[in-house]
Amino acid sequence: MKKVIIYSTPTCHYCKLAKEFFKENNVSYEEHDVASDLDQRKIMVEKSGQLGVPVIDIEGSIIVGFDQASVKKVLGM
Repeated sequence: MKKVIIYSTPTCHYCKLAKEFFKENNVSYEEHDVASDLDQRKIMVEKSGQLGVPVIDIEGSIIVGFDQASVKKVLGM
């Protein structure tokens, strides 16, 4: 399984949808709350070039927003 990191905030609707998708498809992920973790927010911005969430990092492939088709493609689903 590929390593998945999601940068999110507690109030982000699309972040919740992405995490539900991962759970439904048995995709383990590491989550960082960029609303409270400034170090992880900085890392997210360095990776994506913006502050919008979610930012999903799948082994270096960066997906901004919850684009289910792109996530499935990168995960090989």
